[in-house]
Amino acid sequence: MTAAIAPHTPDPSGGAPLTGGRPAPRAAIEPDDSTPVLDVVVPVYNEERDLGPCVQRLHAHLTDAFPYRFRITVADNASTDKTLAVAKALESQYDEVAVVHLDQKGRGRALRTVWTASDAPVLAYMDVDLSTDLNALLPLVAPLISGHSDLAIGSRLSRTSRVVRGAKREIISRCYNVILRGTLRARFSDAQCGFKAIRADVAERLLPLVQDTAWFFDTELLVLAERSGLRIHEVPVDWVDDPDSRVDVVATAVADLKGVARVGKALATGALPVAQLRRELGREEITGAGADETAGVAPGMTAQIVRFAVIGVISTVAFLLLYSLFRTAMPAQVSNLLALVITAVANTAANRRLTFGIRGKRHAGRSQVEGLVVFGLGLVLTSGSLALLDVLSPGASHVTELVVLVIANAVATLLRFVAYRSWVFHPRRQSA
Repeated sequence: MTAAIAPHTPDPSGGAPLTGGRPAPRAAIEPDDSTPVLDVVVPVYNEERDLGPCVQRLHAHLTDAFPYRFRITVADNASTDKTLAVAKALESQYDEVAVVHLDQKGRGRALRTVWTASDAPVLAYMDVDLSTDLNALLPLVAPLISGHSDLAIGSRLSRTSRVVRGAKREIISRCYNVILRGTLRARFSDAQCGFKAIRADVAERLLPLVQDTAWFFDTELLVLAERSGLRIHEVPVDWVDDPDSRVDVVATAVADLKGVARVGKALATGALPVAQLRRELGREEITGAGADETAGVAPGMTAQIVRFAVIGVISTVAFLLLYSLFRTAMPAQVSNLLALVITAVANTAANRRLTFGIRGKRHAGRSQVEGLVVFGLGLVLTSGSLALLDVLSPGASHVTELVVLVIANAVATLLRFVAYRSWVFHPRRQSA
């Protein structure tokens, strides 16, 4: 990959130079007459109707508003209609349009393919429906050209953004970003907006480590960049939802959650070489309030709630499965006791490490004892609910028992979080 980038003197680690403990800005890109400064990728699948108007509008905007040479690359993701023919016609019509055909679907795969082969120093992409106002394109890429930032994203969740979309997508988008903040400690505001850019020299380092080839590609790239100490610039955008969007929201959400779990595991086990990347890129080590969780810094309140909720859901499912298993051979109260003891021990250990960021064996035994005390409260609530059910509805079905236990567990879970945060895992007690 070639890029017209002004030279600079690297630090001994091979990355960007450091200034006063902070990473110095990257060198500004110097345009030349032979290489496009910007390569905008438009991934498409069966978009024969929208592709022509999209490229024509984008080409006109870049011609009028972008001061440097540019390229528009149509990445055809194995379309089965006339999309490829339309793309070829556009390539013949405009000198600045190129076409890349892939035999497999996947937005992430298309971006990786085009970005890896591109000779432009700044790489971007946008959705074919042009839901994002193109006036945000120059503010998006300008910090990358100047060297101020390494990546840039359009954000629909900024206070100054103007967004028109349905309540379903709005709720899903905001919940997804809360999950990212809680599980992966992401600080960027909008992972899924189809309007992003990256410097080619940064992409060259990060792309080989990004595994996803579909919709989670963006999130994985951003998390990796953020953990590597790179600058992510956010641009408020005006965005209008495409009512004809064919994205399967449920399937995409499930795939994204699987991706979050995979990346979280890779970060926790060290499978992603974040420390090595930081050294290679010349980013300073994380210290103080910005330290990685592996250093033992407790996550914030939002992260604690999200993680506690996820662990709680898993614990509840495990409890119900164990209860159902024991219930085949034991009375209800005995089954409830055994299932609660097993899940309580696992729940306390998981929350100690993941929710409250406590590492090592110090106070681990005490935490388990205190966790069992908190568990006793849950036992009283759940056992009491079963006893009350037996009084109010003798001979109630197994399904009714499970429903009552779910409600009782929800109340017990809320009380357990309060007890964990204010007593068992309180920072002053852990540091005493």
